[in-house]
Amino acid sequence: MTPTTVLTIAGSDSGGGAGIQADLKVFAALGAYGTSVLTAVTAQNTRGVDAVLPLPPRTVTEQLDSVLGDFAVRAVKTGMLGTPAVADAVAEAAKAGRLPHLVVDPVLVATSGHRLGVVTAVERLLPYARVATPNCAEAAALTGGPVTTVGEMVAAAQALAAGGPEFVVVTGGDVDAAGESVDVLAGGGTTTLLRAPRVDTRHSHGTGCSFSAAIAVRLAAGDPVPVAVATAKEYVTRALTGARDWELGAGRGPLDHFGWSR
Repeated sequence: MTPTTVLTIAGSDSGGGAGIQADLKVFAALGAYGTSVLTAVTAQNTRGVDAVLPLPPRTVTEQLDSVLGDFAVRAVKTGMLGTPAVADAVAEAAKAGRLPHLVVDPVLVATSGHRLGVVTAVERLLPYARVATPNCAEAAALTGGPVTTVGEMVAAAQALAAGGPEFVVVTGGDVDAAGESVDVLAGGGTTTLLRAPRVDTRHSHGTGCSFSAAIAVRLAAGDPVPVAVATAKEYVTRALTGARDWELGAGRGPLDHFGWSR
């Protein structure tokens, strides 16, 4: 059987834990064929981002044209866009209907504090998103208000969903919620809290990338958004649990995408 094709538009992570590399691992783990469009090259590892080199918008467009001209892409996710010009190039493809089931992971700042994107770049793409998946810091940057509690996550998700994306998931991995990891899904006139036990681990590098990539795979398979999001959360929880005792790198290590630790 021919696998479903999914596309990631994102930056490269030389440490392999996030970005394009993480997305392709998720696609493979969930049974999809992964294609990619690179927006930037980074020098990074588990301890942080040392350098970022954005690619020219023309190069991004040429990659998009090559992939979309040959593969029947069923869903697309974006990560690090880097510059407003690159975001414009991607938004033009979305506006033309070339990026089905678009999942926008608004990568703005790495945990190390290195700026990987700008708010104006992400805002160009949000109107075309089927699902947007900001974490609390990204949701705060996009809404202009604090997002540090579950209540504020709800307000941010609803505000962002009202402004463009069909659905918004504000991920709460950094919010203390009594031993739980709580994500807030807003869209379609409803708001849902998704709960899972918090995994005590330093290996969480690429969690947001992996979550959005998993949503894209499930949308490509035909799942409704709430089902795709819930399934993606279950996948990420398993991947975090599998990697919690790993010794890969000296900082925030990668996830167990393939269930190696089962």
